[in-house]
Amino acid sequence: MDSVQQFHQFFEYCVGNWTTERTYHYLTQQEVERSRTQFVINPVASEIKAKVLSDNEYPAQSDLDQLPGFHLAFDTVSEKGEEVSQALNMLFVTHHQENGVLMGDYLRDRAYEEAKPMVAKFRFDPIQSELLMTTTYTRVVAVDSITLVNPTLRIRKIVTYRRPESGQPMNEVVLVGFGVEQKA
Repeated sequence: MDSVQQFHQFFEYCVGNWTTERTYHYLTQQEVERSRTQFVINPVASEIKAKVLSDNEYPAQSDLDQLPGFHLAFDTVSEKGEEVSQALNMLFVTHHQENGVLMGDYLRDRAYEEAKPMVAKFRFDPIQSELLMTTTYTRVVAVDSITLVNPTLRIRKIVTYRRPESGQPMNEVVLVGFGVEQKA
């Protein structure tokens, strides 16, 4: 199976209902918090994919049916009882491949950190079955990793850095999150 087929299979396995147990380490406050998230991932039609492109003022794509696109809805409850619910549409546009690793843009009609359309970068490693998404926000850069262990188990790692000055390395971590995601 080639990298593109594995990429599509990765997303086929991701469709469905999931439960996540996460631990967040807020390094700037020296605080640890646990949360539980219920989420649903469903594929979207070409019309929604076109709208995600338009919302992001992204160039039109010739074959929308071949681009992985999804609707994600989730409800999170922290151990403190705080609740967060959100829904968004996302689209993955591959630009190139290096040694079997796919790279491209990850578009959302609403981002997590900032409630607006957002274009981020993704990297998919088919050997590790890992999707790495890097989003540069106004104040932070979020690096989110999803590793598909098997069709019903994913491992999640989120590292958020304070956004460095242009040309400087990311080295100030403000948040680290770890999660185990199981398909219902």
